[in-house]
Amino acid sequence: MSDNLKGIVLMVLAMLGLACTDSIVKLMAAYMPAPQVILILGGTTAAIFCAAALARGEPVFSRAFFHPAVVGRSLSEAVASITITLAIALAPLTTVSALMQMNPILVTLGAALFFGEKVGWRRWSAVAAGMVGMLMIVRPGMEAFDPASLVAVAAAVALSARDLTTRAAPRTIPSLTLAAWGFSLVPLAAVAALLIGPGFVPLTPSSLAWAPLGVAFTLVGYLALTAAVRVGELATVAPFRYSRLLFATLIAVTFFSERPDGWTIAGSLLIIAAGLYAFLRERRRAG
Repeated sequence: MSDNLKGIVLMVLAMLGLACTDSIVKLMAAYMPAPQVILILGGTTAAIFCAAALARGEPVFSRAFFHPAVVGRSLSEAVASITITLAIALAPLTTVSALMQMNPILVTLGAALFFGEKVGWRRWSAVAAGMVGMLMIVRPGMEAFDPASLVAVAAAVALSARDLTTRAAPRTIPSLTLAAWGFSLVPLAAVAALLIGPGFVPLTPSSLAWAPLGVAFTLVGYLALTAAVRVGELATVAPFRYSRLLFATLIAVTFFSERPDGWTIAGSLLIIAAGLYAFLRERRRAG
């Protein structure tokens, strides 16, 4: 098996793991508030990442944590975790997954606005098409408009902010340490949201039954994603990130009886097409 084929397999595995994590979050949210779900899953994942970093001799406590880009990345990770979990709890899984595909488009927009990256008219056209796709899914002002979909849009923005601040973080910081720092703020944000909002609910065996699977799927997704971009060429494996939407749709239709309408399907396809085109233009420009 070639390195690129291994990278593709790992990327698809990562997207399957993350799609399964989303479904676990939706199941757990039936028993407890969304912030409490992320407190359990995010807190456990953060502890595992910190333990893994320490086991590898990587610095968990360092002044680099207070680098502006690292602080921004950690805050973005926390906001993204809270908003994604809340969106999954409130909105259809297919809608949330489709809007998450806005990430490459928003990163392109952010790179142009905040990093001064040159973006030609073709990629600007892809950004505009992606925005149209988002509006087709959200449909503000129309009868089918669901306010919870705006939470998913906020989550996509937070994820893009995380990716942009990751670019600006010092390259001397190991990836595992950066992940541990990012996840470390997630439990704190969850606790703050619970104190401000619904409060804690008692835990029961039923409410915790899915938690181990949620943590396992998160770890598999993250580790497979990291391995995919290291084993294969990014230009080859990155487009397979969109397989997450396929897995999420299959799960939503099979286990949650969701039926995405024509507007959602059309908007999703437009977002994917725009993202792939922007990616291919970026690849050609870099070449």
